[in-house]
Amino acid sequence: MVAAASMAARNRPQAEDLRLPVHGTARMNNRTRELIAFTFLRLSALIVVLPIALIICLLVIQGAPALSLKFLFSYPSEGMRAGGIFPAIVGTIYLVLGTIVFAVPLGVMAAVYLSEYARPNALTRLIRLSIVNLAGVPSIVYGLFGFGIFVLLLGFGVSLLAGSLTLALLVLPVVIVAAEEALLSVPQTFREASLALGATKWQTIRRVVLPNALPGVITGVVLAIARAAGETAPILFTVAAFYLPRLPRSIFDQAMALPYHLFIMSTQVPNAPPGIQWGTALALLIIVLGMNLIAAVIRARFRRRRPW
Repeated sequence: MVAAASMAARNRPQAEDLRLPVHGTARMNNRTRELIAFTFLRLSALIVVLPIALIICLLVIQGAPALSLKFLFSYPSEGMRAGGIFPAIVGTIYLVLGTIVFAVPLGVMAAVYLSEYARPNALTRLIRLSIVNLAGVPSIVYGLFGFGIFVLLLGFGVSLLAGSLTLALLVLPVVIVAAEEALLSVPQTFREASLALGATKWQTIRRVVLPNALPGVITGVVLAIARAAGETAPILFTVAAFYLPRLPRSIFDQAMALPYHLFIMSTQVPNAPPGIQWGTALALLIIVLGMNLIAAVIRARFRRRRPW
């Protein structure tokens, strides 16, 4: 019996030693899988970022020599083959500001209704489905719709007002979805605490929910700015002018815009200097990135003030 016990004691470490490589192999396989997964994730991120970086580098290399104060603050001349792009810059800024004025209040109010007031029924599901479908409609369809409704039916003519309203319809789904997600991200306990203190539902939304959801709302505004500033088809029918020797004086005037100006310079003006085309593209990129940077800074400040 004693001999059998001693033999078992001597064999036990060997059995444990035999089991150790199995656990070590399992850990090694898990590390290998994790390494492969992270490698694919890094490659995916590189595939997404690399083309954008190449496009920006190409625009900077080709367009930077054309950028100057004269190019940015003078009018086109000599049949659009010389001069600057100042009217197009001003027109683009006007259009973006007009789009924000019309799209953001309407989009936020729609998001408040969907997240705070609407009950989960067939009508709400239909509204959300319609918003998703509107986000996928081609921009040329919005341009034709804006031309038929705002230019012809309502009599606004080819003007900044018609163009801003058309772009507002284009970016409205983006604003609604982003604002609704931001409102839903506010903890429900904030609403319950406000209601428990005697506030009405609207007071709770206005003083508690909306301030805490503001960073997410600004994210939707950033996306709206980026899309509105770069669209050509909607403004083609509603606001864009080939050339204007003056700046727009009212919301019922036509205006030049950088996307349309770039399209014209690339397709309709023969023997146009390449520097003007590249410089126009780089100026449009700088304006969009500048507006996004301003919105991102505002969003970061509001997010730092958030107590949760």
